[in-house]
Amino acid sequence: MHTASMPLTEQLKKFFGFNNFKGEQEQVIESVLKGDDTFVIMPTGGGKSMCYQLPALISEGTAIVVSPLIALMKNQVDAIRGYSQGNHVAHFMNSSLNKTDLAIVKEDLVAGKTKLLYVAPETLTKQANIDFFKTIKISFFAIDEAHCISEWGHDFRPEYRRLREIIEAIDRVPIIALTATATPKVQQDIQKNLGMTNANVFKASFNRANLYYEVNPKKEANSQIVKYINQYKGKSGIVYCLSRKKVEEVAETLQVNGVKALPYHAGLDAVTRAKHQDMFLMEEADVIVATIAFGMGIDKPDVRFVIHHDIPKSLEGYYQETGRAGRDGGEGKCIAFYSYKDIEKLEKFLQGKPVAEQEIGRQLIFETVSYAETAVCRRKQLLHYFGETYEQENCGNCDNCINPRVEFDAKDSMVLLMSVILELKENFKANYISNFLAGEVTSEIKSLRNDEHKSFASGSDIEEIKWNSIIRQCIINNYIIKEIENYGVLKISEKGKEFIKNPHSVTMVEPKKYDANAAAATSAKGRGASDEELFAILKELRKEVAKDEDLPPYVIFSEVSLEDMATQYPITMEELCNITGVGQGKAEKFGAPFLETIQEYVEENDIERPDDMIVKSVVNKSGLKVFIIQSIDRKLTLEDIAVAKGKDVEDILEEIEHIVASGTRVNLDYILNDLLDEEYQEEIIDYFRETEEDSIDAALEEFDETYSEEELRMMRIKFLSIMGN
Repeated sequence: MHTASMPLTEQLKKFFGFNNFKGEQEQVIESVLKGDDTFVIMPTGGGKSMCYQLPALISEGTAIVVSPLIALMKNQVDAIRGYSQGNHVAHFMNSSLNKTDLAIVKEDLVAGKTKLLYVAPETLTKQANIDFFKTIKISFFAIDEAHCISEWGHDFRPEYRRLREIIEAIDRVPIIALTATATPKVQQDIQKNLGMTNANVFKASFNRANLYYEVNPKKEANSQIVKYINQYKGKSGIVYCLSRKKVEEVAETLQVNGVKALPYHAGLDAVTRAKHQDMFLMEEADVIVATIAFGMGIDKPDVRFVIHHDIPKSLEGYYQETGRAGRDGGEGKCIAFYSYKDIEKLEKFLQGKPVAEQEIGRQLIFETVSYAETAVCRRKQLLHYFGETYEQENCGNCDNCINPRVEFDAKDSMVLLMSVILELKENFKANYISNFLAGEVTSEIKSLRNDEHKSFASGSDIEEIKWNSIIRQCIINNYIIKEIENYGVLKISEKGKEFIKNPHSVTMVEPKKYDANAAAATSAKGRGASDEELFAILKELRKEVAKDEDLPPYVIFSEVSLEDMATQYPITMEELCNITGVGQGKAEKFGAPFLETIQEYVEENDIERPDDMIVKSVVNKSGLKVFIIQSIDRKLTLEDIAVAKGKDVEDILEEIEHIVASGTRVNLDYILNDLLDEEYQEEIIDYFRETEEDSIDAALEEFDETYSEEELRMMRIKFLSIMGN
């Protein structure tokens, strides 16, 4: 391979303006220039791109860089062009180019002006492109994000498996493969598949000392994320979600809470994705909410936090995504929210796939669970996964090192657990076993009459959540296995059988109460006021306002709304609109005296307001709300609205009640006039005007069931719309 004779450090200075190489960059570049196959394993932020960019610029011919993402290509090409005098130095070739653009690219390639050509693997597979590449001088092939080759990697892409045969068909030139995440297994797989088992291997340390790792129980994650990001106002960050729907929901929640956030996922068109990415890079947006499609190769050095709304399906994925924080060596917070429910979803995705694929997927998920639930240093566990030993016991920069978890001896619990699994003939899944031990009479346990079994509730001194944790820790430590063919059924492993024969002390950690179902259910029903004194004051005020307005108190604000006010202490109209059951209309109509009272109370009692607690919720019902209002405007029946949304009339009525309670007027006269004569409607309106409570049961009793529950509910909606909105 012919290269310029200038020393590499001078070339580095000439093209990129840097005085020194990072880590092993120089040795890697020398290996490529010598014409050797080269394999680079370097963490995100380690400077992988330089390892092929510089040799490409100083070598004869064009380096072809295989890259998995169109957005990534654009980003890289723009970066290279920024260091050069003409755009011709770097191009990309993918499906986003029109015929004119493609012709320009090919012209520059034939003329020998282009040093770097970024292509998608799909582009390489087309015979017309293979024939064209045979006609130009190629310096070497660079395979970026090489873990995509391996089924054991976090982002496996079948088209990557064909790269070797395609490269052979074009020209036998050196290959440099690069990845930020490769376990020993993935490394072996990449080298074998690319036919480069004799390659020079360069592996940098995976320890990113500046990154802080933390895993939290997932309880109302959207609210937690808003509060967290509010601590980092104006700083750049990425929030990762597993589904497109969740990306949109979280992005919307952040936006309504004043965060400059944008969504990024494969469901958006290419133009929008590119625009959102550019806005993030240009600091017109602070936060990107994305699926894993975002960020591969994105070089934004000042990302200060990476939040995982959902735990990823592999530790490679997690490591790579968190690695986008603090690439400048500055602060980088990596926060993940974890619930075992999410893990169960990931496991469900494996069902129906070939057994081998299930096994790989299952093992990757178990590693993730192990990381999330571990009590040891998270850095130590993460590095161990990548085949690296971290010598220190305490890194001082993860939640487990700063706040150590409680440990206990699980010997007796494990003996009981395994004996029960054997007694039940190894026929049941984890949840069944944990419920059985804890003495929870589920419908499945009852139907099989196992609530009459002699060992039922034999572990009732331990709650079900802890039994689930013990089971998971037993699986992670290979005492118990989940059977693949009969998906999810627990079996005792050989190691487990040895343990039963000779029980010994096994240290486990107390669960961190990761499952938040109970908390979520409580918050949905109303949690009571945190400040009882203020709640009593607001109740009294509501009575006075109701008297002045000649309305029942419940029409002004519901009790749930008052509870929320006595927790959140809103003092502005905007904050009041964030309170449960308070919309703009209601806030403006009745809010002023309440805000005044709360402000006085806060000042008199020197209360520190939880500003960060006031989180606007864009409940995923917002689309339903709009649909209902539009349908009522079109005078559709409740039955038709319910059918259109796959719901019951009961659900639709409940939703309309929420809409009206928040201050939006709804006109159901077109339905009511068909059901009830005017005099009957007046009778019911008079009742609701005079009553102190808005109970439908009380109304049914008052009218001795002359009217149906549905009629009374619709009349209450009419009354609230007229009087309260």
